[in-house]
Amino acid sequence: MPCNCGTSTIQQHQSTAASDFVPSRQLPIATCLPPKKAAILASATKSNKKKKWSKGKVKDKAANAVVLDRPLYDRILKEVPTFKMISQSTLVDRLKINGSLARVAIKHLEREGQIKRIIHHHSQLVYTRTSGE
Repeated sequence: MPCNCGTSTIQQHQSTAASDFVPSRQLPIATCLPPKKAAILASATKSNKKKKWSKGKVKDKAANAVVLDRPLYDRILKEVPTFKMISQSTLVDRLKINGSLARVAIKHLEREGQIKRIIHHHSQLVYTRTSGE
């Protein structure tokens, strides 16, 4: 039975392969394979490089307001008392303000009686609207 590598029989191929064996760190690519499989095997050995890790998804830095101006103050007084759940993180998300501004706004609205406290914890304060709108 003829082989792709030029030898006439498998026995001849095996005898030449055993005598030509040279130990090395890389495995030799089999020369007695069909052309498609040999090409796949050759491309697989080329890609034995170190994996490069991706950076992952990079989140854009939010440009939240740091200073409380008059239009933002009016918007806080108008919109925040209508929210069902009010916390520092909800104000930061919805109004695009800084966390420290959100804390100040919440304290101001609580002093005025427009919102009431549900949960008071040193790390998270949760409020709700006072009237049942």
